[in-house]
Amino acid sequence: MKVLKNIKKIAILRANALGDFLVTLPAIDAIRTKYPDAEIVLLGKPWQKSFLVKGRTPIDRVIVVPVMKGIRYESNEYENTVEQERFFKEIQAEDFDIAIHFQGNGVAANPFINRLKAGLTVGLTSEYSEPIDLSIPFYYYQSEVMRYLEVASLIDAKIESVEPQINVLKQDQEEIKGLLDYLDGKPFAVLNPFAVDIRRTWPIENYAPLADHLKEKNIEIVFTGSADDSEGVEKIISEMKYKVVNACGTVSLGGLAAILQKAILTIGADTGPLHLARAVNTPTVGIYWAPNLINWGPLTRNIHSPVVSWDLTCPFCGKTPNDPYPFEPQNECRHEISFVRDIKVEAVLKAAEELLFKNNRNENSHSIYSNASSINI
Repeated sequence: MKVLKNIKKIAILRANALGDFLVTLPAIDAIRTKYPDAEIVLLGKPWQKSFLVKGRTPIDRVIVVPVMKGIRYESNEYENTVEQERFFKEIQAEDFDIAIHFQGNGVAANPFINRLKAGLTVGLTSEYSEPIDLSIPFYYYQSEVMRYLEVASLIDAKIESVEPQINVLKQDQEEIKGLLDYLDGKPFAVLNPFAVDIRRTWPIENYAPLADHLKEKNIEIVFTGSADDSEGVEKIISEMKYKVVNACGTVSLGGLAAILQKAILTIGADTGPLHLARAVNTPTVGIYWAPNLINWGPLTRNIHSPVVSWDLTCPFCGKTPNDPYPFEPQNECRHEISFVRDIKVEAVLKAAEELLFKNNRNENSHSIYSNASSINI
């Protein structure tokens, strides 16, 4: 191993979606602890530059990566070679001591970080990837959290935590003051029904009876999602017996983090907001297809309870699409159906009630439960 001394600046590549970024935070925390005086710069996407302001995570600064095959994808945006060349010229002038990638098997990421001209390159490699200085082999079916902790260990960073952590800031709390005033101190659960991928989405008809049951237990309900999800949530609400809050598209990502932090429970699909709830230490009931649970499920169970579908067969083609990745291959069939559709409402309610029952009586767990003493489970 190379001797690492006087490390002043570390670049980390992770230009993906919210959940993709959050699972890297335990590794980034470990790197921050090992190199407390180094500047940590994330090479990422525009949403990360807006969200990862100083104090929210160990990230000091975000540099937006141009659209580039295998590195950053944006719908309706295309690669611009002039912009790419300008980016690499400017990034080389940053003079990074270490460049790390937390992105894929190295086929696209290794050439990218090699072009940064850092003192040391670190990441994941595979049979077809360029060599870098320090690496571990990429094998898909591994906890994403542990994958990046292993990469961080290559530069002598030690495990601090296995759960992601972010800080909710004062401006986030101010953003949701109106919602909290409306709820008037009543305990509430967050339901986040939608995922971009229908295969990871629990059928929406399940959410009305789920929400009604929780309302009958004196728990208010706040639905979250994007502005595009609002219409679908309104459809769910129209099937309910009780009044609930549709907060879709009404807050920033920081505001969503504040809502989740104040909730006594979050229930939802295996997608970004579920990981965000974990990162603000809120109990979760996550709905997972079994192969995805391996990579994206929580590593701890004290306040996180995954509900899992073990139905592995696609009803359209009769195959089990989990090799080499979940929902692959997609030759003659794209498997466009919910792969968690067999999970019953009763199973999700049971997991929710077990968490509420346990944590409502455990003063050492989630602090918000002090607001939930009137819940009748």
